[in-house]
Parts: sequence; structure tokens; C-alpha cells
Amino acid sequence: MSESVDARPRRSGSQPRPAAAGLPPFHWWRTVFFLIPLIALYTVVLGTISSLSSLFDRSGDFGHWCARTWSTLILKTTGVRVAVDGVGRLDPRRSYVFAANHQSIYDIPILFASIPFQLRIVAKDSLGAIPFLGWHLHRTGHLLVDRKNPGAGIVEKMRRLVSESHSLIVFPEGTRSVDGRVGHFKKGSFLVAINAGLPVVPVSVSGSCHIMTKGRLIVRPGDVRVLIHEPIPTAGVARGDVIPFGERVRQVVVAGVEEPPAPARDSSHAEMR
Repeated sequence: MSESVDARPRRSGSQPRPAAAGLPPFHWWRTVFFLIPLIALYTVVLGTISSLSSLFDRSGDFGHWCARTWSTLILKTTGVRVAVDGVGRLDPRRSYVFAANHQSIYDIPILFASIPFQLRIVAKDSLGAIPFLGWHLHRTGHLLVDRKNPGAGIVEKMRRLVSESHSLIVFPEGTRSVDGRVGHFKKGSFLVAINAGLPVVPVSVSGSCHIMTKGRLIVRPGDVRVLIHEPIPTAGVARGDVIPFGERVRQVVVAGVEEPPAPARDSSHAEMR
């Protein structure tokens, strides 16, 4: 049986503590019996409030307050400490397309809690099937996309969101990274920014891959860094140049991501089956 190793950085000289033979590690128990019930409670309460608010607030702005509150509660409960740099580079009167790398499912609450703008996400449609969370997303103006069949109208729907003075958060990789490294950026979200004349803001997220690794039912407390880069104008960028433009954004994001160490493994009991 392999030892359970905590993947968070340690001070020099400290040693990992092995889990008891045959038992999942501590953070598995904490995730299943403490974090999941509390996060479910936050989702039910704030998802209900947000959905009801959409009956009188068509803008979804109050729903966004619910989303930020939900995000903040999740981070505090989990023990995730977020350091944000670069907010002063943004003009609070403008709308942007925020293009971030995607290390963890925790990136959504991390970014909602960190970026002080009216944000809407472009996310996979399976999130819409989750009770309370999905209702909130549907009723407050977020865009859920079928990755296998996104449809011809997806760019028009994204353009409509930004025309309502909302900013978008997009994850151009299209899926979460397994090892924390930045993958290929798809062009769709950059087409929207170019068509709408909106600046693209590269956002580098570092450390969230160790909060919750893709495919594993373990959540750990830890430190995350969010670096907001200078907005990149799209004025004068032709549609035919969208691929090199997206690569330019990706290089900025990559330069700001702190390279993750090789991931360590916990006991096999912690793997999601």
C-alpha cells in the first residue's frame, strides 16, 4: 500500500504523514463529511435566493451578488487563501472578456470572489443539470454550452451578454488541466471579443490544482495566486487573426502561472471511481 502524501508545499525538513493502512487520507474524510454537506447547503440557500431574485431583477445583478457570496463562503470553509494582483489595471466602467487558465473546479469560486465586476461564465451545459446551481446559471444570464454540439448561435449569445454591460469569464482550454500546466487555447471566445470590440484580460491562476485535482475526491486548504494582466485591445484585430491573437493571450497567461511541481499521490482509496 502506498503512502498518502499531501501535495501542498512544505517548509524545508517537514515530512509527509502516512495514512493508516487501509483507510482513506484525512482530507478525503474532511471533503466527504464536512465540505460537501456545507457547500451543498450554501448552494441550496443562495441558489434559491438567486433564482427567486430573477423574478424581479432581470439583469441578474443581484444573482451575481449571490454568486460572489457563495464563492466567498466556499473558499473560507475550505481554507483557500487567494492573493490577487493586478485589479488596478482594470477600468471599472468597462466590460472585458477575462481569459483564464483552468486548473481546478475551484477556479470558478476563486475568480468570482477575486474579480470585482459583473461576471457571467461560459461553461459546459452539464452544470445546468445540477439543482439550485443550474437554476441560478440559467436564470441569471450565464451561458451553458454543449461542447460536442455548441451550435451556430453560440457567438451571438456571447455577444448579447457583453452588450448588456456584463463581463465574461472564459476558460479557453475548454477543460481542466490534469497537471496544472496550461493547454491549447480554443478560438471561440476570442472571436466574441474581436466582434464586440472588447479587450481581453489574460488571467493567470496558480495553485488551485492542489486544492482539488481533476478526477479525485479530495479537497485541501491552500494558497492560490490570481494575477490579472494588462487588458489586450481587440481593436484592429481581424477575424482571420484570431488564432495568433489567442496564442498571444495564452503566452501572457503561461508567463504568469507558477509552474506546479510534479503531483504526489494519495492512497488509492481517494481516487474517484
